[in-house]
Amino acid sequence: MKWFRRGLVAVIILLLLVGSGGFYWLRGSLPKIDGSISLSGLGQAVEVVRDRHGIPHIKANSETDAAFAPGFSHAQDRLWQMEMNRRIGAGRLSEILGQATLGGDRFLRMLGLYRHAEATLEHLSPRARKVFAAYAAGVNAFLEDRSGPLPPEFLILGHQPEPWRIADSIVWIKVMALDLGGNWRKELTRLRLAGRVGEAGINDFMAPYGEDIPRGVLAATGLDGGLADKILSDKDLARILVDAHLPLGEGAGSNNWVVAGAHSATGKPLLANDPHLGLATPAIWYFAHQNIAGRNVIGAALPGVPSIILGRNDRIAWGFTNTGPDVQDLYFEKLDPTDPNRYLTPDGPATFEIHDEVIKVKDAADVIMQVRRTRHGPVLSDAHRGAAAALPKGYVLALSWTALRDDDLTAQSGMEMAQADNWLDFLAAVRSFHAPQQNVVYGDVEGNIGFISPGRVPIQAKENKVMGTMPQPGWEKKYDWQGLIPFAELPRSYNPQDGIIATANHKIVDDSYPHHITFDWAAGFRAKRIHGLLRARERHSVDGFRALQADVVSPFALAALPHLLAVKPGSELARQAFEMLGPWQGEMDRDRAEPLIFNAWIWLFAKLITEDELSGIQADVWGRGGPFVLRVLQERAEWCDDRRTAGKESCDAMLIRALDLAVLWISERQGGEVNAWRWGMEHLARSSHRPFGKVDYLRHLFDITVPVSGSVYTVNVGDFDIFNPERPFASKHGPSLRAIYDLDDPDRSLFIHSTGQSGNPLSPHYADMAETWSEGGYLLMSTRPEDYLVGATGTLRLLPR
Repeated sequence: MKWFRRGLVAVIILLLLVGSGGFYWLRGSLPKIDGSISLSGLGQAVEVVRDRHGIPHIKANSETDAAFAPGFSHAQDRLWQMEMNRRIGAGRLSEILGQATLGGDRFLRMLGLYRHAEATLEHLSPRARKVFAAYAAGVNAFLEDRSGPLPPEFLILGHQPEPWRIADSIVWIKVMALDLGGNWRKELTRLRLAGRVGEAGINDFMAPYGEDIPRGVLAATGLDGGLADKILSDKDLARILVDAHLPLGEGAGSNNWVVAGAHSATGKPLLANDPHLGLATPAIWYFAHQNIAGRNVIGAALPGVPSIILGRNDRIAWGFTNTGPDVQDLYFEKLDPTDPNRYLTPDGPATFEIHDEVIKVKDAADVIMQVRRTRHGPVLSDAHRGAAAALPKGYVLALSWTALRDDDLTAQSGMEMAQADNWLDFLAAVRSFHAPQQNVVYGDVEGNIGFISPGRVPIQAKENKVMGTMPQPGWEKKYDWQGLIPFAELPRSYNPQDGIIATANHKIVDDSYPHHITFDWAAGFRAKRIHGLLRARERHSVDGFRALQADVVSPFALAALPHLLAVKPGSELARQAFEMLGPWQGEMDRDRAEPLIFNAWIWLFAKLITEDELSGIQADVWGRGGPFVLRVLQERAEWCDDRRTAGKESCDAMLIRALDLAVLWISERQGGEVNAWRWGMEHLARSSHRPFGKVDYLRHLFDITVPVSGSVYTVNVGDFDIFNPERPFASKHGPSLRAIYDLDDPDRSLFIHSTGQSGNPLSPHYADMAETWSEGGYLLMSTRPEDYLVGATGTLRLLPR
């Protein structure tokens, strides 16, 4: 691609500049952090102290000035990330990256996230509009005031950023909702699996809650699984998501918990949170502290957004995990045979809403894309060529999603949460948190704890037997949503009797709950481990919570080991590896050999037993397969038989074969000395740069890689892609941040994220948190000057011009 070649030339020039003294010129892209600057858009002076980690501590007299300053500091530290984020949301990557990202741009234009972000402005409160406008003014003040070069990415691509708009902030919140809401892909996966393994196989493969999925789903859709097999067979969907720099599938997890004072050493609540997201350089989060007329808020913001999304103020703390609700449904829409611009509805033919999108492409002609919308939502098949080609003539595929509403006020809600003083204030703030639905835990200095799961969740009709598990006929009324779960009926708890609340993406409601939320709850491994450890100790401390967030014992491994250890290994190398697992207690420690042996063995076994049924599509449909593997070992041994052979293979035989393959694979990479094998040599957390993490000669300049402990089902998560041919155990997502909040002394709270505050590789703060993060360390989360001024690197005064 042309920009790759031009980028190589730019890198060579960059290196020559560094070697010839131009390094000092390039350092001009680093932020000014000392002295004073006069800027347009400020009401009064603002002070920004940079602590020794590069975290800004902002002191302002008004809410709008306190929003202006983060806009300025975000742009100082994360301008390229912000540029990428807004272009992803707007479907405008191809303007700067060329045809390589055209598929992703088509997909985002089809969704219309930016159009909805622009429309949301009319629904924001006057206060929220002022805050977002002030933030945009802060970003633009940086763009207008800077005199040095832009960060290296802009130099490599020869790109100049446009002024920041309010919609640029709002669209990234919608992209986060897309990241955390992938059940539309699960619908296609189920339909695709049905064509290979039938409904019983779906309930095996998409465990643990697959048994709850109603039978007769295939017949209800009126379409067969072979259709979806064609829809995805050319991997068009995967290519679209890669092009858009969006996650390919599972990878949205998290932990949070809070205990009441009766369970803490201080007598006041303790709260912990670690959201699991795709690892990237720079990190998705940006730490900041704002003192607004004497009121403090500190925590993690999203670059491009003015609010502290996760954190605390002087009186409360809160943390998120993803609920994973079914808020996205696919519909097969049938065209009117007499008019291709119309489609069938329960009330007769309706006309598509149609408009054209013009996608500008670097070094190529503009692409004009027709976007159609039905009563359910945008036509997915207009951007998904594989689906369009596979659908029978006269059908299209549309997506209904709760985030595609103009009155989505999630951006405003984040601002209001940070200013809440108590539980009632907090409930009022999250009422407008619409997408993505989150499990929010809460604690305050008065000793109260709480939980609520805010978000818009559709109500399915009682006669709907598909329940959003697969694409549904859009022309039948019974598949239409029947409204949304009322806010008063969303799951919640306040000061529960046992004084403990914990969520880990598992099922948060019991059978008495009157509404359907999803069939796709996460497996309960992490949740059970967390609950067990919380109840095992009478009193908890910050240090105890640190140990719990760093816990790497795998309940999945402990459940699977008895089945693995019941077989007799074949080769001598296999025997040596096998014997190491006997006394092992399931710790996924990066400095041990056992987790490497176990993971290589169990996942090669999983691949072996599904090669016959899922040949050619394993990587496309695989999510997190632990519950499936356990089900096979415990009760579904028929999966172990290879249908391609005349004989009947047992699970023991397949386990022995998988162990032989596993130790051979490890020995080829780490040598034949079993005791020298290390999990951390394969389980590397790679925070990949967008987009240069995909370019060989740039990756090593921008990516950040550290060895980490943990695995898929540990509290300290380190997920991986077993179908990655080069690095099957490289951690692709994990704890994007960790935070522990002490409500007895909030300034003793702790936090850390995965890279560093700066997105500029020339900065000393580009990767200075990575090693601390990988080792389970933290930074102090204090709003006290006597803490953050120790080792501070600069104080910048922003003055009104």
